[in-house]
Amino acid sequence: MFNSDSGENEVVETWQRFVQGLLGVVALAGALAMAHYYAPRETNGLEQQVHQLSREVAEMEKQQSFSAAAVDDARESVAYIYGIYHVSGQPQSFRARVAGSGFVVAPGLVATNRHVAEPWYGDREVAVALRRGGSPVLEKLEAYFPGSPLPVKLETAVVAAHGDLAVLRLEDTAFTKKLRPLTLAQALPRVGEPVSVLAYPMGVTGMVAKSPAVVYERLSSHPDNADTAGELAALSLIRPSATFGHIGDVTGDKMIYDAPTARGGSGGPVLNLRGEVVGINSAYIDGFSGGTLGITANELRPLLESAKRALLETAGTEPGVRGQVSGVRQNVSALH
Repeated sequence: MFNSDSGENEVVETWQRFVQGLLGVVALAGALAMAHYYAPRETNGLEQQVHQLSREVAEMEKQQSFSAAAVDDARESVAYIYGIYHVSGQPQSFRARVAGSGFVVAPGLVATNRHVAEPWYGDREVAVALRRGGSPVLEKLEAYFPGSPLPVKLETAVVAAHGDLAVLRLEDTAFTKKLRPLTLAQALPRVGEPVSVLAYPMGVTGMVAKSPAVVYERLSSHPDNADTAGELAALSLIRPSATFGHIGDVTGDKMIYDAPTARGGSGGPVLNLRGEVVGINSAYIDGFSGGTLGITANELRPLLESAKRALLETAGTEPGVRGQVSGVRQNVSALH
């Protein structure tokens, strides 16, 4: 038999439970809203700092990976430079080799140090011979680029009258026409800025040391000369090494950084994270690991403009032989 009072009670109880549940949800939502609104400012500030740090870490990781790509892209434009010179007019002629680095800075032009382009520059022993009437003679100056089995000839275009910079003219070949010039940075590097140096520290010896074991065993006893460099080139083992560091100081035309270098690294480009040239590697201070010295890229600009003008003048007077005639030397002290 159906009891109407019992049914009505069940409906009332169900409705009450529904209303209570709804009120509980509303109360919980209100509590959460109040908690968020009245949350301590310290907590909000901490969350913002965490988010900011996360963004900075992500940006640093992005920059570091881009730096590696930029270095790889620049390798093909960095040359190993080898030369021989002597001092004539002396009872005992002075004859020596020179090894260094350089990089393509414009079509047909390579930037390096003056003491690579003119190996007697800054050499006290040679300076004595020159004062006694000797004359420096550059017998050979060649560039070995990654990807080329043969060297290309170099000739002096412009040297700085005051400062260790020079721009050389590349032999005009099908290979050199394809070389990509590196971009000079518009701004000076900042203290603490990451940099990388692309160069050939220790010259042929360094390249042999990092070659595959079978090649190392065969060439390790060979002399550090053009013949050994030619063998490395034939095996596609001409390749600059990259070292990394940070700018320690920038004063005038000089910059100091802690990216390691060694003999043979003179003239290599110092790159920023974007792969732009901020300086030219030139020397290091013995006994100080952070004492690698370079010359800022700004000092190279007037030399480069002079070399470009000389190249155009040569091309205009003797078309078809650009890069194979004697270089035009200019003093640019007025531009410094």
